[in-house]
Amino acid sequence: MEKIQPGKYVELGYDLYEVQPNGGQILVHQTIAEDPEKIIYGVTRGMIRPLEQAIDGLEKGGEFDVTVKSDEAFGPHDPEQVAHLERSIFEIEGKFDEEMIKKGEIVPMMTADGYHINGVVIDVTPAEVIMDFNHPLAGKDVRFKGKILEVRDATPEELQPAHSCGCGCGHDHCDDGCGDGCCDEGNCGCNH
Repeated sequence: MEKIQPGKYVELGYDLYEVQPNGGQILVHQTIAEDPEKIIYGVTRGMIRPLEQAIDGLEKGGEFDVTVKSDEAFGPHDPEQVAHLERSIFEIEGKFDEEMIKKGEIVPMMTADGYHINGVVIDVTPAEVIMDFNHPLAGKDVRFKGKILEVRDATPEELQPAHSCGCGCGHDHCDDGCGDGCCDEGNCGCNH
């Protein structure tokens, strides 16, 4: 059997847990057999380093279980990523969109540079909408527990610059930004 090493095509199946301060864990994402995480080991950008180290040298069928501290996972929660936006931005034909813009909702937005990003509505006031654009798992410890589903040589096409961000959710959304419905909770592992 082939072992994971740089340049190998790898498919992973795993459960991603948010590790609570009291030691408990909450399942936040689970890959499915039909849509595993696909990476080119050592090539795919954005891979969480401790997860990458945990799978190094494994073969198909090999299991991994790694807990990653927040600073090595999705980084600390950055207050600079919390934005206070005028309510008028969220008006459609002069009317505020109360259905879409409410506390706790994930809202797709676009940066001035044209990049798609998602933000979580933290609060809605009479004057503004406060949104958090941090990764949903920023500031949280996480645990990846799973199995290697495939290891083989990567094809020349697969070795081209990776379009998947290797974030831990198996979706190609680097051009869309993180949390674009990935895993239906927006809980991917991108380091954007």
